[in-house]
Amino acid sequence: MQELNGKRALVTGGSRGIGAAIAIALADKGADVALTYERSAERATEVIAAIKQKGRKGVAIHADSADPAAIQRSVDGAANALGGLDILVNNAAIARYNSIAEFTVEDIDALLAVNVRGPVLATKAAIPHLQAGARIINIGSGGADRIVGASGTVYYMTKSALQSFTRGLAQELGPRDITVNLVQPGSTNTEMNPEDGEFADFQRSLIPLGRFGQPEDVAAAVAFLATPAARQITGAILNIDGGALT
Repeated sequence: MQELNGKRALVTGGSRGIGAAIAIALADKGADVALTYERSAERATEVIAAIKQKGRKGVAIHADSADPAAIQRSVDGAANALGGLDILVNNAAIARYNSIAEFTVEDIDALLAVNVRGPVLATKAAIPHLQAGARIINIGSGGADRIVGASGTVYYMTKSALQSFTRGLAQELGPRDITVNLVQPGSTNTEMNPEDGEFADFQRSLIPLGRFGQPEDVAAAVAFLATPAARQITGAILNIDGGALT
C-alpha cells in the first residue's frame, strides 16, 4: 500500500537502528525521505540506497542534533531537497547512564540538548513548512513510565519530557489539522541494547511477550501514525514494548 505516496518526510537520527527502520518503512509506503546523521555517514548512505531501491527519493544530511544552527539547516535543507515537508519524526537521541551522585554537568547538558531541546527546535524549524494533514511523531522510551535501573534516571527524565511536549504541541497544532504523537519503544534489538546483551535476559523477564522488539516493530507503528488512517489520533502515547511490566 502506498498510503504516503507524494509525502515528504524527515527522520532525525535516521542512519541506524530504529531511525533507519523508520526511514525505510516510510519509503515503503511511498514517501520521499530525508534523514539526518551525525557520525554514521556510511550507514546513512546504505539507508538512502535502500530508500532509492523502493523508487523513492532519499537525502542524507549531516547534522548534530545538539547544535541549534545545524538543526535549522537540516530541516530547511530537507524541505528544499524534497520540495516540502509533510512528516517529521523526531528520533535522534543519545543515552548516558550513571548514578545522580556521579552524573557530570556535561552529561546532563548533553542529554538535555539532544533529547529535549533537539526535538523542540526541529519542530520549531519544521512548522513553517507543514500544511494541513501533516504529521509530527516523537520517539521516546517506555522507560519514561517505568524506570528500570536507577542509572537511567536522567536519560528517562529527558524522555518523559516528550510526553508533555507531545500533548501540548497536539493542542497547538490541532486547529491546523496537524497531528502530534509519541511512540515509546521498550526493549528493542539495536546496537545500543542488543537482544543478546549482558542485561537482555533481565529485560525479557519484564516483558509478557518474552522477547525484544525489533526496529521494524517500532517503524510499523510510526508509519501507521503517518498515514491518513491515523488522522483522528493526536496527543497519543503509544507503547511498543511487549506489555512491559515494572
